[in-house]
Amino acid sequence: MHRQIRALLEAGHEITYVAPFTDCNVTADPRIRAIDVPRATGRRRWRALKAARSALKRGVQDADLLIVHDIELLFRLPRRRPATVWDVHEDTAAALETKAYLPERLRPILPGLVRRIESRAERRLHLMLAEESYRERFTGPHPVVPNTTYVPRRQPAPPGRNRVVYVGHLSAARGAAELVELGRRLLPHGIRLDLIGAADPDVRPVLRDAQRQGLLDWYGYVPNRHALRMAEGAIAGLSLLHDVPNYRRSMPTKVIEYMSRGIPVVTTPLPAAASLVERSGCGLVVPFGDVEAAVRAVLALRDDPAGAAEMGARGHTEALARHNWPDHAGDFVGRLEEWAGRRVTSDVEIGVLEAWHAI
Repeated sequence: MHRQIRALLEAGHEITYVAPFTDCNVTADPRIRAIDVPRATGRRRWRALKAARSALKRGVQDADLLIVHDIELLFRLPRRRPATVWDVHEDTAAALETKAYLPERLRPILPGLVRRIESRAERRLHLMLAEESYRERFTGPHPVVPNTTYVPRRQPAPPGRNRVVYVGHLSAARGAAELVELGRRLLPHGIRLDLIGAADPDVRPVLRDAQRQGLLDWYGYVPNRHALRMAEGAIAGLSLLHDVPNYRRSMPTKVIEYMSRGIPVVTTPLPAAASLVERSGCGLVVPFGDVEAAVRAVLALRDDPAGAAEMGARGHTEALARHNWPDHAGDFVGRLEEWAGRRVTSDVEIGVLEAWHAI
């Protein structure tokens, strides 16, 4: 969503951003109007969603457009609001099995309920999809704005030889246990593991224990642009996601982010990720849950610096050619301007578009 905000700012629009700035220890960009809310994690989500509704209601009076990213927020939309966009960035029903905070008694009925909510949202809101595969869930021809990233045009630094990185949210389904064990097994080889991202409550104790034991360095949440800068020069970028429905038909954004920084990728064989890595020759694919295979992949990259550098360079070239956000930003901004009923042409500013985001 930060790349979306940047694109809107560069197009001359005003932004109000509803997000948990304090809980994430983040200072808001001075160019935006920031509204702080509690972070929505685990069972605290309900309190956070209530606060988000209050924040939306308070500020939406002057907005030309409202953008929401989470399906829970569809229940919290102000009754009086401008044109509203649901930015669909996951298979919501499939993602339910990875949500540890959901009560067991509700899990059997939730997928059907989610599909009904999606159908209702399609009739009442504008939809923007992050994956082509999401089209099958809806009846209308909704635009797809793919998950991409800002790709530096400069050739990144070559991979180093003493650390591997994981960038992104940490959870059981995203391989938190495998990452801890990987850190344990790489330590005797003089390779450290850097984890850069917030974590689900159920995996935080394991990560803290691993950090106390010196198995890894866990930095917590870091804004994406800084996280990717920290990742540069790693032997490999890790994506050890599990084979769960929500991941099977989507591209892990972290894979593209590693490529953008010239970092060889080590990924599990989720179809989209494996296809991209193998086609572009930018990394290695390891079986689901196989930590020893991941160790071998990292050591192979460490012991072949020339080959690792070639993989990193191929990944960067592929990301720059096909997955560079500025190539898609114009379509994104243009679509929002159309839905808001306003158009901005070169050197002409006609009104204000305020995009609202909640996380």
